[in-house]
Amino acid sequence: MEWMGLRFLSSLPEDGQVILECTHDPLLVLLAYLVASIASLTTLGMAERIGYAAHERARLFWRWGGAFCLAGGIWAMHFIAMLAFNAPVPLRYDLLGTAISLLIAFIAALLAMNTLSHARLQPSQYLIAAVCIGLGIATMHYSGMAALRSEATLYYDAGLFVLSVFLAIAVSLAALLLALYFRQGNGILNLLLKYLASLVMGGAIVSMHFTGMWALHLVVPVDTPLALQGASEVLPLALSLGLVMLLILGGGLSAIWADRKLESKERDLLRVNTLLSQLDQARTSLQMAAHYDALTNLLNRRGFNEVFAERLEEHVQRHQSLAVMFLDIDHFKRINDSLGHDAGDELLKVVAERLRGTFREQDVVARFGGDEFCVLVSLHNADEARYLAQRAIQAMKEPIALAGRCMVMTTSIGISLFPQDGETCEELLKHADLALYQSKGSGRNNMHFFSAHLKAKATVELQLEEALHIALREERGLQLFYQPILDLRSGELNKLEALVRWHHPQHGLLSPDRFIGIAEANGFIDELDDWVLRRACQELALLCGSGYRLKVAVNCSALNLGREDLPQVVDQALRSSGVAPALLEIEVTENALMGNINQAVPLLQRIRELGVSLSIDDFGTGYSSLAYLKRLPLDTLKIDRSFIQDINNSQQDMEIVQAIIVMAHALRLKVVAEGVEDAQQLAFLRDHRCDFVQGYLIGRPLPLSQLRDYLETVPLPPRMAANAPAQAAIRADC
Repeated sequence: MEWMGLRFLSSLPEDGQVILECTHDPLLVLLAYLVASIASLTTLGMAERIGYAAHERARLFWRWGGAFCLAGGIWAMHFIAMLAFNAPVPLRYDLLGTAISLLIAFIAALLAMNTLSHARLQPSQYLIAAVCIGLGIATMHYSGMAALRSEATLYYDAGLFVLSVFLAIAVSLAALLLALYFRQGNGILNLLLKYLASLVMGGAIVSMHFTGMWALHLVVPVDTPLALQGASEVLPLALSLGLVMLLILGGGLSAIWADRKLESKERDLLRVNTLLSQLDQARTSLQMAAHYDALTNLLNRRGFNEVFAERLEEHVQRHQSLAVMFLDIDHFKRINDSLGHDAGDELLKVVAERLRGTFREQDVVARFGGDEFCVLVSLHNADEARYLAQRAIQAMKEPIALAGRCMVMTTSIGISLFPQDGETCEELLKHADLALYQSKGSGRNNMHFFSAHLKAKATVELQLEEALHIALREERGLQLFYQPILDLRSGELNKLEALVRWHHPQHGLLSPDRFIGIAEANGFIDELDDWVLRRACQELALLCGSGYRLKVAVNCSALNLGREDLPQVVDQALRSSGVAPALLEIEVTENALMGNINQAVPLLQRIRELGVSLSIDDFGTGYSSLAYLKRLPLDTLKIDRSFIQDINNSQQDMEIVQAIIVMAHALRLKVVAEGVEDAQQLAFLRDHRCDFVQGYLIGRPLPLSQLRDYLETVPLPPRMAANAPAQAAIRADC
């Protein structure tokens, strides 16, 4: 078979001379291998760039650039290797044939780069592409050989020819797979593997070429003079071609390096932009968390304060009125206690939605925490604030489905107005809070506007709170007064009620109703109760030391009935003073007992086990029942003064008092009547078998210093010896 002067399957002629003594210049062979290896490295790099290119224009650039470098490298390797070929006959090259071989190499290289532009292909597609590319490279090689001009005729060994074509296809397949593999990697190891792969590919390409040369046989006529041609004539051309090609490939590598650096910078910039975006999102999230309530998506206290400051400045400049509304859900704690905190959260969400729907879009609604909300309302007149507050109260009364129940909740509202009630955010918030406190104190489910009276009252209460803390800490200013209690059967004074008083530096002598509520509201009523108990026991010990056989009763606050350590406190007060437990009586109000009876009963039983008496105060004003009274470990029942005051003129009060006495005696309880102020009341109580009476008719509360003189003027139980053990009952009225 003959193609372009090349004989592949033809046998050698018998009348010809076969030239066997052909050599290659080692330097040029090495140069050819270097060009092939660098061309492989450049091709792998450009294939990698195709995978990273973001735009089609960039991919097209790398595809054509890779095709040019690969085609130029293979063709230059082939031509340099041919120049390295030394034959005993002169050799020349046809320019057109050489150019055609270069064009074929470029078409094969372009096919290869086009294949590499796809991210993923089927194995069969890779194989077909490798066959086409390999055939193209083989065609390039043998078309270049066809451009060879000499007196010799070119014959090829069929087996070696097929082997060279197979090597071309195998090299093409390996190049495709390596290029696809390395374009997904990074790092030093990947780079080293890429260099090694380039050397192997260069060697494979050179091996394919020299396999084709191995298959070549040059045949000349017998009479042709033979003389081995030197390389001195072709060496400059080969070196020039190699240098030019290496410079071109070096430019390609530089472009790859620059693009990789640019990509790295872009990647770093993208990473920085991503981080900045994440930081912006985190900052936004933090601002949301810092300024918005996570449960209701309303502004929280911090966010509200910032908006409030801006709105207030705007209203100052426009001389426009502004209302601050504090809203509090009435009895919200009951929901958490009975239905759980999840139900409480659902209720808060419903309330938030209702408030959004009640107020206008320009109004600012915020949740301050717990069940407390705050609203900023721009006003044209004061009635507008009243109207919106009434709408909010009415909206809250709509039934709410909660944990399978239909609940009806109410709200209390306090309102302060700018500029009448304050000119700063702090003043307006504080005054709205005071108004809210007034609303809750007057029965809830209503609204109150701030007034100067509320501010004065709050100021006084704050001053009293601070001074009361000091009085308790320094035990200065507090004093016990004792009111006599008369035994109607014996006619003797055998009981005292301890009443606390406070000598305030500015306000003078204060009764318990002026400061007990402050102590309860601010969480130190237990300190005040403990002080009264200790002081009553100490002063009772002094009375016992003087020989008086008296009981003293000390009142216990309703809040203290939840203290588990109350029996220990009572026992410690008795032990430290040396007073016998029988001389102490602890008195609790009816409402305090009924409010927490399950916890109060075991607590009172532990106190009674100490030997201390127990009494129930203000009986008739609460909601106790006989069933509860039977459970309570009581000794005494005190009828509230409200039933005694009109007993002379009210038949109904007479019957109530008589019924209470009969009931108490049926339960084996002693009865004390409070507020006895005239002889007619005393006579009625004596006639109906009341056990004890107490009131101004018997005696006013007196301090210990005046009590001794009073005791000298009234009938008393038989005196004890000066050192005899005292038996007293203490009643602390706080």
